[in-house]
Amino acid sequence: MPTILPRLLAASLLAAAALSPLAAQADTAILNAGYDVTRELYRDINPGFIASWKQATGETVVVNQSHGGSSKQARSVADGLDADVVTMNQETDIDILVQRGVVAPDWKKRLPDNAAPYYSTIVFLVRKGNPKRILDWDDLGRAGVQVIVPNPKTSGNGRYTYLAAWGAAIRKGGGEAQAREAVTRLFRNVPVLDTGGRGATTSFTQRQLGDVLATFESEVHQIRKELGDSFEVVYPSQSIIAEAPVAVVDKVVDKRGTRKVATAYLQYLWSDAGQEVIASQFYRPRAPAVLKAHAAQFRPITLFTVNDVFGSWAQAQSRHFADGGEFDKIYQGRQ
Repeated sequence: MPTILPRLLAASLLAAAALSPLAAQADTAILNAGYDVTRELYRDINPGFIASWKQATGETVVVNQSHGGSSKQARSVADGLDADVVTMNQETDIDILVQRGVVAPDWKKRLPDNAAPYYSTIVFLVRKGNPKRILDWDDLGRAGVQVIVPNPKTSGNGRYTYLAAWGAAIRKGGGEAQAREAVTRLFRNVPVLDTGGRGATTSFTQRQLGDVLATFESEVHQIRKELGDSFEVVYPSQSIIAEAPVAVVDKVVDKRGTRKVATAYLQYLWSDAGQEVIASQFYRPRAPAVLKAHAAQFRPITLFTVNDVFGSWAQAQSRHFADGGEFDKIYQGRQ
């Protein structure tokens, strides 16, 4: 299996989502536009779906992939990228497509689990030996600690990290002022804001920037698996549930005549085979039996939802990430 290093170097090529030459030989080709750290997940999902579709229908299908920061991908689809399905890491990015009339308003009701086939959470990756003794969210705001996190304006990964830090402060008994100060200290320690989670991984692992990478649990375990003992995973005392919703892009599938195969592709994510691949890539599956079978790789952690702390995703988006919101004020005034 190729290591993460050449895959990181090839990220821009993957994000371009050039159509596969095999598409010319296929009965149908569809495009999955997803957030950037799921390249490997869907690379492993696709062969199983292609085989099952061939067995069920006799048709050959090619699944092409496009990856980038979750919000950046949503904007690309809204602006005309002909993706048949979107596989994002937060519902607000799909809601953008609803507002633009390219995804149906009832998208969450069309699939189980509010259309989120798996979930993850935000944890920390530190260098071997954890020299800065980073153990919990408060440590990310200490003097002398550099934190690598992608831009919350363009990356769902970065947005979840921001909300996890804010929520952890609230759930420890702090008020809004204490939460704002905790997040301000964290972003004061961020030397560079990459546009997506995979770019942040590159900054931390290849460019050797920072003391800690805050990212999805799935990403830190992939790094540990493929880059060996140079890093350690740290679980904070609590973190946020990061659900990964998916949807058919109605405007595109109706134009291209691909609704049937696009819908089946997303449904496959809930199949036993799909859930096994999800777990093997360190995402927490929905199927109880699959989660139980892989329990050893998912450390217990106290989790809270966006709704628990912020009311809803819409409220969190409006208050914290809209232009002129809390994040803009924090980042612009962090010095």
